[in-house]
Amino acid sequence: MTLRRLVVLRHAKSARPPGVADVRRPLAERGLRDAPAAGRWLRDADCVPDLVLCSPAVRARETWDLAARELPTGPRTRHDPRLYGAGPADLLAVVRETPDDVATLLLVGHNPGLEEFVLLLAAEGLGDTLQRVEEKFPTSAIAVLTQQKSWPEAAPGGSLLTDVAVPRGTEV
Repeated sequence: MTLRRLVVLRHAKSARPPGVADVRRPLAERGLRDAPAAGRWLRDADCVPDLVLCSPAVRARETWDLAARELPTGPRTRHDPRLYGAGPADLLAVVRETPDDVATLLLVGHNPGLEEFVLLLAAEGLGDTLQRVEEKFPTSAIAVLTQQKSWPEAAPGGSLLTDVAVPRGTEV
């Protein structure tokens, strides 16, 4: 059986302009710095995805667009409306639909759903990874989970949390 890797990326820090609907909120200055740093982390950690499923919210799309520019190749990307405001059960349903040819899947979305989803899937974690996610899954956070089973067999407690990172960009 092929090892499957699920990478979960919370969108970068967003702005809160008055009168702008939540789904249309753009990235804040810090988010514009942190999103490329997330892409560099994915590249350097050899976590380049085969497929990206991204929330249609502007802040999620901008996060992925900036992160993807740091990767050696552009993975297939789909904007899935089910990821906006999704809870753990919704996210699990989306993951279970992943095509068999995808070894590394990346989700770009929102809290609290992503944090709860990572904790739902992880049976255990390497080092202090579980504790770190339990404490906080901030903007631009990345969690990497692995499982031996196929995507349709993804289940609560069926994954190992192998890495957690919170890449931050530098002042320009």
